[in-house]
Order: sequence, then C-alpha cells, then structure tokens
Amino acid sequence: QVQLVESGGGLVQPGGSLRLSCAASGRIFRINSMGWYRQAPGKQRELVADIISGGNTNYADSVKGRFTISRDNAKNTVYLEMNSLKPEDTAVYYCKCVTGIFTSTYDYWGQGTQVTVSS
Repeated sequence: QVQLVESGGGLVQPGGSLRLSCAASGRIFRINSMGWYRQAPGKQRELVADIISGGNTNYADSVKGRFTISRDNAKNTVYLEMNSLKPEDTAVYYCKCVTGIFTSTYDYWGQGTQVTVSS
C-alpha cells in the first residue's frame, strides 16, 4: 500500500502564489508518474499537471505558463508551484501517484487540499 500526504493549500489573493507538496511512502517498487488533479464544486476532476518517471511533464492549457510541476525522486515527492493564481483556480487539489511492479500499475490518490483564490 502507498500513502500520499499533501500539504500547501490555503487562501490566497488573485495574482498570488502557492506551493503544493505531495510525499509518497509505503511499498513503492517503481513510480511511473505523479501528478496533480483538481475538482471545483459542481465540476469533474481534471488533470492540472503530471510528471512521468523520465521527467517529461504535461500541463492543462489553463495553467500553462503559470504552474510548474517538479519532482524529487529521492524523496518520492512531487511539487506544484502555482503563480499568478486566478479565482477560477479555486478547487480541491488531489495528488495522484501511479506505481508499477512488473507489468501491473496501481493508482493512488491523496486526500485533497483546498486552494481558494479570492480577494
């Protein structure tokens, strides 16, 4: 089993910045990817950004140029640096970790952290 612990959410004014962290622990053979999703009230959960084991990153169009995902492989931790935040970025942000062993993959989710952008 893998546990994900998220931190860094909170209330910020428009134009402000926040940094989210997500640390994975437990029985980890291989991490295929780690990423961040978000879900606003009344909306479906959507991908914000992810990073695969080789270091390639993927971003939602709505956050390109404002958010940066990075990963510390030694700590099994992924970060999301969020700049120029907008009210529409308000959501619960979830960390996702995809682990693998041989040909099998497993998805794990964090408990979510609230990000509120408001003046």
